[in-house]
Parts: sequence; C-alpha cells; structure tokens
Amino acid sequence: MKRAIRNHLTDFIAILVLVILAVVVSGYVLSHERLQLPFIGTSQYKLNAEFSTGQALTPGQGQTVRVSGVQVGDIGQVKLQDGMALVQLDIDTKYRHLIHEDWTALVRPRTGLDDMFIELQPPPGGSHAPVAPANYTIPISNTNPVVNPDEILASLDADTRAYLDLLVNGAGAGLKAPGGGELAEILKRFLPTHRSLAELNSVVAERGAALRSLIHSLNVLNAALAVKQGQIVQLVDSSSKVFQAWASANGNVSQAVADLPGTLQQTTTTLQKVQKFADIVAPATRNLIPAVSAIPAANAATAALAKPITPVLRNQIRPFVTAAKPLIYNLRPAAQNLAAATPNLSKVFTVLNHLFNQLGYYPSGGQHGYLWWLAWADHNARTVFSTQDANGDFRQLFIQASCASLSQVVNNVPGSESVLNLTGILTSNTICPTQAAANRAAYARYTQEHPNLVTQSGAPAASTLESPDSAKQLFYPKLPTN
Repeated sequence: MKRAIRNHLTDFIAILVLVILAVVVSGYVLSHERLQLPFIGTSQYKLNAEFSTGQALTPGQGQTVRVSGVQVGDIGQVKLQDGMALVQLDIDTKYRHLIHEDWTALVRPRTGLDDMFIELQPPPGGSHAPVAPANYTIPISNTNPVVNPDEILASLDADTRAYLDLLVNGAGAGLKAPGGGELAEILKRFLPTHRSLAELNSVVAERGAALRSLIHSLNVLNAALAVKQGQIVQLVDSSSKVFQAWASANGNVSQAVADLPGTLQQTTTTLQKVQKFADIVAPATRNLIPAVSAIPAANAATAALAKPITPVLRNQIRPFVTAAKPLIYNLRPAAQNLAAATPNLSKVFTVLNHLFNQLGYYPSGGQHGYLWWLAWADHNARTVFSTQDANGDFRQLFIQASCASLSQVVNNVPGSESVLNLTGILTSNTICPTQAAANRAAYARYTQEHPNLVTQSGAPAASTLESPDSAKQLFYPKLPTN
C-alpha cells in the first residue's frame, strides 16, 4: 500500500485535500443549518410556548425564532397538550438573559407558502418581569397564532361574502377598463407625495419611545378597567343591543350596495379629473417639508409648555369646569334657540361675505378695486381738513375753471367780472389770449359809440358812476366762450 501511495502520491494528496475540503464545507453548511455538532454547534436552552393551533409549525424545516428580525433560536418539537399546541423553542445560550416572562410569542409567515417563524416581542413600555428560566412556558394569553384569510372570510355571513365578491369583481372590471391606465398614471404622479410622507413617517418614528410609554399607560388603564368588571359587562350588553339595531338595518345596507356601482363610476370619473389637483398638491407638499421638519422642535416646545400648565389644569381649570357644569346645563334652551337662528345668521354672513368679496375684488388690467378707492378717499378727506387756525379746523377750497367757463360766467351774470375780480384774468394775453383780444376790440367799439362816457385817460367818466342807472351803462364786452 505504501508503494502504491508513493507511485500515486500526487493523486493521493489531491484526494486527501478534497476530502478535507468536503468535511470543512459540510460542517460549515450544517452549522448554518442549525445542526448541533459536537464541539461545533451553538449551545442552546429550551423554552416552551402554548398556542391555540400549531398550523404550519414543523420541526426540522429551518423555522426560526426571532427577536426584532434577528434569529435567536429554532423551533423544536411541536406536540399536543391539553388541547393546545405546545411548541418547543431552542434558544441560543448567548440570548439567555434577553427573554423575560412577560414577553409575547407571535407566529408570522415569512413567505406566502406558510414558511413560518416565531417572533418574540417585549411588552409596550419595556419589560419589568424576571428573565425566563430554562423550560419556562409562555402562556397562551401571551401568544397569537397566524390568522388565515379564510378565517377572516368565515367570520362574515353569506350576504356579506357575496357583496364582498361583487365589490372585488367590480373593482377588477373597473381597473381592467381603458381608464385603468389613467388610474395608474395618477398613482404614479403621487410619488413625490409618498416620498414626503416617508420623510414624515421617519420623523414620527422618532417618537416611538413616547408611543411605547403611552401604550404602557394604556395597559395600566386596561388593568384598572378590569377591576370595573360589572360596568364592562353592562357596556357589552349595551353594545350587543346596538349591534342588534345595526343588524336590523339590513335593508339600508342592501340599498347602499345597490348604489355602489354608480358610486364607483362617479369615483372613476373623479379620479380621471384629479390630475389638476395632483399638479397643485405636489408643489404644495414640497413647500410643507420645512414645516414638517420643524415638528420635532414644536413637539419639544409643546412638552416644555405642558409641564408648567399641568398644575393650572389641575388646580384652576378643572375646578372651574366642575363649577360651570350647572350653568352649561341651563344653556341648553339658549343653545337650541341659537341653533334655530343659525340658518338665518348663516345667510346674513353669506351676504356680508359676498359684499366684502366685492369690496376687496381687484380686477386685472390696472383697474383698482373699491378698497383702493376707499383709502384714496380717506387720504383726500384728511387732506381737506388738515389745516386750522385760532378758530379751529377749516376746509381748504381750490376752484379751477377754464377761460371759456369764466367767460360764460361773465356773459350770464352781469357785474360778476368786477365782483369776482376776473378782469385781470380775462384781459391777460398770457392766460386767456382769445378773451383778451375780444375784450380790447369790444372796448374800442364802446369808446367810439360813447365818447362822452370816456375821459382822456381812457377810463369811464366819474359822472357815470353816480347813479345805479348810469352804472348799468358801464362797459361789459360780450366775450367768446370757445
């Protein structure tokens, strides 16, 4: 044999290397398949969990036990005990101090082929129970098996299942119609909205610790409610009567289902028209990002505000509310009367709203609205009465008229030229050249026709001013008005 080995030494070494590699690879694979090998496998300790059903839980199929998605062990034996499925959990020894007695065990599918695993979860708010020792059994009150869709459907009555079947088939037919592609396009346009919602959810996820504390408080509240068992029984009895009343409304439900096709058709039409809304929502949602980013700071400020306000709510507001209850009961008749008057008030405010909208309307094209002119009128009114003397405020007055208008006043009102001191204006070649030329020509004719009424200086004789009759013969030319 030694001679054969020497003659085929190369082949012997190659075979030996292959055997060693096969042993190493087999050990590696079997170790990762959770096979316990001497001096290689991971040591484990055993826990048990009671389930109402052990459906799809099969030992030796690689089904695992996980905590927060991390594998901590395997599913061992599954057996029937006292009408319940007792599942053995083989937990790695390094996780011995992780699991506590108040943890829950949930059966969850890893794929759609009933490839199950058991998820161990701590209670909300943290665990306060001792660490679970070896061979500890998680009670059935802390476990929950997988729920199959047929169990959900089985809880519905025949009519409800038939209506659900019609609803699903109708939705499938609607999506198969030509409008289904448009619906897909609409949903595609909501991608920025989904991204913004994802950012919002990431911010909300940071409040997980506070939510866990809230859930723990709710658990304490539920424990306190358990003490009031009689009141809860009464509540359940009342709820039963309410559900019975709902069941008597079967005819209304049937009518609602009969109206469902028209509703779906209207919904399809509305979704086809939602494109404009999506175009507006996308930039609006992007503009909301800074506000959403400020939510953590706002929450922190709210928490800081809530701490000092708590004594106020307890010592001031709560006694005030207690004392105000009798008054609130007396306010019911007044509230009923107010409810009767509310429609009329709504109409009045609607009319006022239309009036204010009309006042605030600012049309395009450079035309100002009523509010602009109101401010203009107020400014002018204040300017008119902005001057005062020792006797108080007085209103300024500015009269503006054209030469033609002044000529009409002179022609129609005898003596107004002298009374209003218009001679200097109507005889000025600079201000009113047309009226000045006509005035000179009329005066020349007047002096030729009445030489005895004019002195050597060209002015009217003084004797003409002695009597009112002679005053009427003074020179008043007929001036042009155009």
